[in-house]
Amino acid sequence: MNTGFTFKKGVGWGIFILLFGLMPIVISSSYQLNLIGHILIWGMFAISFNMLWGVTGMLSFGQALYFGLGAYSVGLMVKYLGVGWYFPGIAVGLVLAVILAFFLGLLVTRVSGVYFTMLTLAFGQLAWQVTFKCYNFTGGDDGIVGIIPPGILGESKIAYYYFILVTVLLSIWFMQRITHSPFGLMLRCIRQNPERVLFLGRSVRYGQLRIYIISSIFASLAGALMVGADNFIHTDMFIWTTSGEVILMSVLGGISQFFGPFIGAISLIFIEDIVGAYTEYWSMIIGLIILFIVIMLPNGVVGELMSLKQRIMKSRRTGGCDASHT
Repeated sequence: MNTGFTFKKGVGWGIFILLFGLMPIVISSSYQLNLIGHILIWGMFAISFNMLWGVTGMLSFGQALYFGLGAYSVGLMVKYLGVGWYFPGIAVGLVLAVILAFFLGLLVTRVSGVYFTMLTLAFGQLAWQVTFKCYNFTGGDDGIVGIIPPGILGESKIAYYYFILVTVLLSIWFMQRITHSPFGLMLRCIRQNPERVLFLGRSVRYGQLRIYIISSIFASLAGALMVGADNFIHTDMFIWTTSGEVILMSVLGGISQFFGPFIGAISLIFIEDIVGAYTEYWSMIIGLIILFIVIMLPNGVVGELMSLKQRIMKSRRTGGCDASHT
């Protein structure tokens, strides 16, 4: 049983690596390659967010705070200290994310439900406002442009794409390991029955704090990767709509499946790209498309596919039993 599961998982990872690894060979356009890079980054960001919501039941509307923190840590250090500080900027962003998530986590995990959601939203909007107002330091709503990674990563879009791919693969693998670990089981128990977790002698708040910090680390890493892909930073990285994007990706893909948010990221980015290229009313049309998908696929794309697979297997088993009985 375990061997089969491991084999299936290995095949899935192999397809994933092969598919995205061949993209620079298959795609000749730098725009399309950058689009695939965005899918990888947003997919990782969405999965890290879903570790909070889909796994633990904590709907945060403020993960853009850490996404922007990672981006601005890289952008500001490159601007004021030089391109050699690009990778130290990523490390600084991760450290700041851990520190900030720890102290904010101690506060936000004291509440639950809509209060948790609104509190995380408030801190995210506060960070956006501070970044927007500090024009002389952060560039305000103009942002900072011309942030180029050092060495070959800045000279070749393909090299930076593979850097994104390796980083995202390792990050997703690590988060999947967490999901299937005893700690991941406890997180699912916190979502389903926190009283039982307390009865077993485990701390609900400590578990929530740990996963809040872990999710924030990968949100910060996603923001840092986005800087090298787009070569600029802007205040929209902190705004609530950025958090809304990953929520929407999770809903579209399915919050009950680990890779659901990644599929949601693929769906949303391609919908935005295709529709936006053909009409100026792209926002309205995208809204209608998403509304249709959510209504028709309430469990998300991956969730509905898994349900369909289970129904087919059940039907085959039932049919086989009927035939043998006859």
